[in-house]
Amino acid sequence: MATYVIGDVQGCFDELQDLLKKIQFNSSQDRLWFAGDLINRGPQSLEVLRFIYALGEPHQIVLGNHDLHLLAAWVHGESISSKDTLQPILSAQDGEKLCHWLRHQPMLVEDSRLGFVMVHAGILPQWDMTQARAFAHEIESTLQAESYAVFLTHMYSNADNQWQDNLSGLPRLRTLVNAFTRIRYCDHNGVMALTEKGELGTQSQGLKPWFADPQRKTRDQKIVFGHWAALEGKILGEHNVFSLDAGCVWGRSLRAMRLEDLKIFEVPSKQTPWK
Repeated sequence: MATYVIGDVQGCFDELQDLLKKIQFNSSQDRLWFAGDLINRGPQSLEVLRFIYALGEPHQIVLGNHDLHLLAAWVHGESISSKDTLQPILSAQDGEKLCHWLRHQPMLVEDSRLGFVMVHAGILPQWDMTQARAFAHEIESTLQAESYAVFLTHMYSNADNQWQDNLSGLPRLRTLVNAFTRIRYCDHNGVMALTEKGELGTQSQGLKPWFADPQRKTRDQKIVFGHWAALEGKILGEHNVFSLDAGCVWGRSLRAMRLEDLKIFEVPSKQTPWK
């Protein structure tokens, strides 16, 4: 059995099928992990979501910011921009079933045998793995509770950008979501710069990628993540992390990594490059 981690699909269904052909995916023998952002911006978000839903176990995903954006739009009509490709899901006969399934998916996936952890965007440098597991479970429990709509209605905030142990309520949950699904850069105190999205070297003074903090408590843990297309998938093993968002929806490529031997597989995007 082989385990393949696939970077941000973002509605690029045709490229996903091309990638599965390239790795010669066998659903009875192989296992797929998806690093979040299954949907949005690409042309076939509904098809991607239906396909991954139908895979069932033992295949796994983690939730990304675009996946949570769909849930927010579903529960309270969060505005959908002209760049979003979520309406076909919201209008589909099985859309509600897919959204309920999505809100029951994890924020963190781990394989102790292979020694890998998968998250969408990252793990705050000041958290160890015990904390990361517990905090991921907090978000999962909130999304799976009967009151899930309350949180999704108040999920968005750039102001909740620094972890403190005494945080509670919505500020605590928003900070956790920002850390797992939106982090790229932070300062030496772990304050997340949520509006900084550029490639390495373009960040404001005093900021580092979350994974480059020399005091990062998870530096001995192998972590796979997506989210950061501007890295162009160039971070592969440095700092013990593996970046798998190769920017398919931006006209670049869709990437997978086989965890057993770290082999990379890619197929070219069929999307028009964004400007």
